[in-house]
Amino acid sequence: MRTVRTPFRSPRALTPTARVRRLRRRITVLFALTSAVGLVAMAALAVRSDGVRWREQLDQAMSADTNWALGLLETDEDGRLDTEVLLDNAGTACPPLFLLAARDTATDLVVEHAPRRPCLTVAPASVQRAALAAVRADDPRSLDARTTEGEPVRMFALPFYPPDAEEDAEPQGVLVTVADASAPRADHRRLTWVVTGGCALLVLLSAGVGHLLSGRAVRPALEVLDRQEAFLTDAAHDLRTPAASLRTLAETALRGETDSTDVHRRTLRLAEGMGTLVDGLLTRARLMSGTAVLAVEPLRLDQLVEAVIEDTAAGGPVTVRAEQAVVVAADPDLVRRAVANLVGNALVHGHRPGEPAEVEVTVRGEEATATVTVEDAGPGLPPEVAGALFDRFRSGSGSTGLGLSIASWVAHAHGGGLTAEPGRRGGARFVLRLPAGGPPAP
Repeated sequence: MRTVRTPFRSPRALTPTARVRRLRRRITVLFALTSAVGLVAMAALAVRSDGVRWREQLDQAMSADTNWALGLLETDEDGRLDTEVLLDNAGTACPPLFLLAARDTATDLVVEHAPRRPCLTVAPASVQRAALAAVRADDPRSLDARTTEGEPVRMFALPFYPPDAEEDAEPQGVLVTVADASAPRADHRRLTWVVTGGCALLVLLSAGVGHLLSGRAVRPALEVLDRQEAFLTDAAHDLRTPAASLRTLAETALRGETDSTDVHRRTLRLAEGMGTLVDGLLTRARLMSGTAVLAVEPLRLDQLVEAVIEDTAAGGPVTVRAEQAVVVAADPDLVRRAVANLVGNALVHGHRPGEPAEVEVTVRGEEATATVTVEDAGPGLPPEVAGALFDRFRSGSGSTGLGLSIASWVAHAHGGGLTAEPGRRGGARFVLRLPAGGPPAP
């Protein structure tokens, strides 16, 4: 049985584009986590501060009531508490006020007075616990508790001492008051939910903003990677055919099936074609990456076009109509390449089968724009490629279309443009526009 082996690919072997996109996701998550930590810390501080605030407000109110009640307590000649004045002048039912007196020791507390019908019913154990906490700490104490019905309350305990007591004397008793905490707790709970929802909303918003910002940050890297992949694809696509032709030609020469002179001639022609392709690919890569520095200088566009036609057409059927002294500020090498590509494209594709090419080149100058129009008498532009004629690998005859794309990039690099439209004689007309004042500042 034959075993088919498939190449192993590590799950971590990501493409550069995938790595950049993964980096964007990580930046988004990091931005959201950083925002979340800050927001959660601020929310926790706000909730805690609100909880302390409403407790302090209740404690201050209960402290004032308890100290006022403490001023109404009296002591008889035997040192015993006299609560008659307190009970006659203070309403101890609402808020409830409890009086606990110490017997044998300070911690042995007995309830001397409890309201008969308090507005808040608290278990005696809760009152005893609050009083013991104040006695042991020898200081006013407050704590959270519950009524017998389960409603939240706040309890305040204030120890008091006999008249003319020494500093180390034990408390004579404790006053305990109770305040309703249901309304402040409800407000605190609502604030907690509002802060929590606001934090969640802000974290989501920060994640979206982080995603947008990280996208803008990695966009140049993605564009560079796309251009690099496009360049490698172009190079492989354009060099595959001449390389295969050279290999076939070499194999034929080794077998002695053809004349050596013919082999050398065809080899030289293929080498020149490959050199032109490599030069065009490098030019396109420099233009797309933005590394091509424009050597801008004033030049006579009409003279440049005439020189290009002399080199490209070599006395072929090309008619030139140029105005005198059409001057532009541009890169001579790049403009020469763009014009040569347009004329060469017209000579190759701008004629019908069995008929010679007829190309007409017109150079005009205006106040703000100089134009080079290349028109042929060929079959015209196919509708299916007219919209993407200047993209790579697109042309009217199945070739790579690299020359037209380079011409378009040269025009845009100078702040101009390249358009294609039907010609007067049924063929194609390409119009290269260059600004008279030169390319715009980068």
